[in-house]
Amino acid sequence: MKKDINFPEITDVKIAVGKSINEKGESSWYVYVINNKPTNISNVMVVSNARENEDGSGRKTSTLRHFMQEVAANSFEKVEAIDPAVFGFYNEFWLSFYTGKELFDKKMMIKPFSEWELEEIEELEMQGKATD
Repeated sequence: MKKDINFPEITDVKIAVGKSINEKGESSWYVYVINNKPTNISNVMVVSNARENEDGSGRKTSTLRHFMQEVAANSFEKVEAIDPAVFGFYNEFWLSFYTGKELFDKKMMIKPFSEWELEEIEELEMQGKATD
């Protein structure tokens, strides 16, 4: 059972929502996996959903699943587009990946925010919000 598996702590890998400007001058928003490890991570699975309230009550989004064969060391990969309409929700990301033969698994959350509350995400060289 999953509760019997000892998952090592995830460090140097995070999820971020980043804002870029497209060719029309409009804002484009995407979710990214950022790998700050000195090694590649493989078999990366990101399961995402959002809910209106932290306790799970209220409106909810559908659950999306994305798989990436590999995210190179000290790089990032685009996961999915995200609609700014869900920035006021609790956006949850379940991240699983392998480093070598070791399995890592963690639930990460981006709490509600507005477009005016962005921070610099150095790895992406853009504004957005990131998990710890």
